[in-house]
Amino acid sequence: MHHAVLDVPLEPPFPDGIETAYFALGCFWGAERLFWGLDGVCTTAVGYMNGVTPTPTYEEVCGGRTGHAEAVLVAFDPARIAYADLLGVFFEGHDPTQGMRQGNDVGTQYRSGIYFTNDAQKATAAAARRAYDEALRSAGRAPITTEIESAGPFHYAEDYHQQYLHKAPNGYCGLAGTGVSCRVPAVAASASLTRRAD
Repeated sequence: MHHAVLDVPLEPPFPDGIETAYFALGCFWGAERLFWGLDGVCTTAVGYMNGVTPTPTYEEVCGGRTGHAEAVLVAFDPARIAYADLLGVFFEGHDPTQGMRQGNDVGTQYRSGIYFTNDAQKATAAAARRAYDEALRSAGRAPITTEIESAGPFHYAEDYHQQYLHKAPNGYCGLAGTGVSCRVPAVAASASLTRRAD
């Protein structure tokens, strides 16, 4: 599979030094678009993560039968964009207080999630969630429901879902942020630079 916007492969092996991050923030069509234009992002793809079946399909995931979240793979160069910066885009790009939904999209597949690949990502994600939860509560919003879990297998979604909003510019996107800025603590941001190889 090839990226319709960046003209690069969607699947590994990625070049040396490239790190992978995984985020779930509602319908993956709009979620992927948040990341593919960022400087330092090498490729993106949509798929299904952290469910209980080995080969999920879109219909099965939407039927709530697999437990998977609609997720975005973000392959990035940490020398050009920090994992903490990706977390900022993640938190500000959706409403992480809604549990198993994003707006009118309801179901377990639309939950908010961060799926880490190493200890540095885990620590940075936890610090970012704490900081953003405090910011949201200060703004009168509900507490964060974002799950932080070790990344399980990433199952690539069907080809027509990849870069969908590039292929269909007027396609549906139900994502909306809270309007509250996310500032990842400096200690967490520095921790993301001391990563382990995937």
